[in-house]
Amino acid sequence: MGNVFRRLRGAIGMGMTWAVGGILAGGAIELVHNIWPNPLGGAVDIWPAVLAFPGFIGGVAFSVVLGIAARRRRFDQLSMPAIAAMGAVGGLMVSLVPAVMVGLGLATPNEPVLEITLALLGPFTLGGALAAASTLWIARMGDDQALLAEGEEVADVGLSEDQARQLLGGDR
Repeated sequence: MGNVFRRLRGAIGMGMTWAVGGILAGGAIELVHNIWPNPLGGAVDIWPAVLAFPGFIGGVAFSVVLGIAARRRRFDQLSMPAIAAMGAVGGLMVSLVPAVMVGLGLATPNEPVLEITLALLGPFTLGGALAAASTLWIARMGDDQALLAEGEEVADVGLSEDQARQLLGGDR
């Protein structure tokens, strides 16, 4: 049971992280629109809030896809294209949310559901791939910081600079 809660906590954490990314992207759209008014920026009043919700759902969906497709592998063992593809699948799942809501009777569309889904498909799939790749990039940056912290302890052992660099993988 603890494993289920650990996975749930991870999925919610990933969703929150992606929601922050959505807020930042929405803030950038608002900033550009305030400096240079354009039709995209004027289409929605509060972009950060609008992009935070699909960001959260996309992060949770990515966690589900990651848990299924890469169950036996650690995050650092996955390649950037594989992570981006999993993020794209998560984004694709998010683009289906309005169609599911209409199917369940929770929403009434003003436009045909297929048009709504197709309009969301490209941006959400691309956004999911980009967010997943960014997640892996940030995770790898964190690994490098841990490696650098370990490097300070190597100096206490009495290794030369060349030996320490070789030991820490600096000669790649």
